Amino acid sequence: MNKIITIAWNMIRRSLGSVKGVLIFILLPSVVVAGIISLTGGVGDGPATILYANMDKGAAGKHLLSELEQTGDYKFEQRRDEAALKEAAIGQEGAAGIWIPEGYSAALIAGQETKISIYELRASESSIIVKMKVNAIAGNMAEAAHAVAALSGGTAADQQAQFAAVLKQAEQHHVGSIRTDYDLYPRETLGVITGLTLMFLMTLVTSSVSLINDDRRGRTMMRMFSAPVRSYEIALGNFLGSFLVGIIQIIVVLSLGRWVLRYDYEMPMFLYFLVLAAFMLVSMGIASTVAGLIRNPRNAGMLNSLILIPTCMLGGCFWPISIMPDYMQKLANFTPQKWAIQAVDIAATGGGWNELWLPFAILGLMAAVLLTIGSTILRPNEAGISA
Repeated sequence: MNKIITIAWNMIRRSLGSVKGVLIFILLPSVVVAGIISLTGGVGDGPATILYANMDKGAAGKHLLSELEQTGDYKFEQRRDEAALKEAAIGQEGAAGIWIPEGYSAALIAGQETKISIYELRASESSIIVKMKVNAIAGNMAEAAHAVAALSGGTAADQQAQFAAVLKQAEQHHVGSIRTDYDLYPRETLGVITGLTLMFLMTLVTSSVSLINDDRRGRTMMRMFSAPVRSYEIALGNFLGSFLVGIIQIIVVLSLGRWVLRYDYEMPMFLYFLVLAAFMLVSMGIASTVAGLIRNPRNAGMLNSLILIPTCMLGGCFWPISIMPDYMQKLANFTPQKWAIQAVDIAATGGGWNELWLPFAILGLMAAVLLTIGSTILRPNEAGISA
């Protein structure tokens, strides 16, 4: 056991014993993940800002804004005219801008074709939902205005008053609905943050393979093997050392996100830590296997294009697996990223160990199989090709 610990400590010292190592393995992932959290962590947490300019003097414009405000999903900011509204929308001062033209209420009662304009610089979830709600409310008002115009034979002022009374009554919402959606689904940004964290954790695979190849090229591994140290002890030592470096990286990233940036991971921190630690086990198993296969150190750079990036793409680190073709979704079952993200999704939706055992069991099985293969094919008595 002392031999394994000694090899592991040497791996940790070589990885984090220099300023370059701390920058690559600790600071860089922390800064990048912190930047992603800062950009996306607040999405969906607070009301979206909606700009508006209401030129209508009747009841329709006020009713539209009142109905949107009653949802509690938006924060409204008024602009003086259409030009100011367009300028604010271009400056991205809000998710969308609503322009209610002058005489909108009168046009509805008269049955004239009139539309509310929605200004947006880029399409977003908030702007699309606002557009849908505005169209729905405008359609209801048009039906109410048509009914008032058909049943009332008074003057235009009388029709305006009756129309206002109908809209006022509609705002009471005597008939409503009961919400049954309790947000039992993971936040979209959580998947992005988890995917990028997994990607940076897998960069340790390249580092571990490079260090093992350096030992093979410099015959350090051969000298260790000539001493009373077995092949599996060398593999376990390198495995444990890289795994502990990954644990340090996980702790720093999670601590920065939770207690510095105040990001809510929607699950207990220890559970999120366990998921990332299980994924790190598999990553180190991959490193052990690849290091046993590669003899030429120059081929270590091919890991990014052959293993890291493809598995991250298939595993759902960059986009949801559900949007991929069926055959790619089946291939994703062989990537550890898929099971790690699935475990996070289950935990974020309140799932217990009766559901979490499957992704954890698969990650553990992957790690055991890969580590066994890696220790078997490591062959520390052989030097590298360029030695």
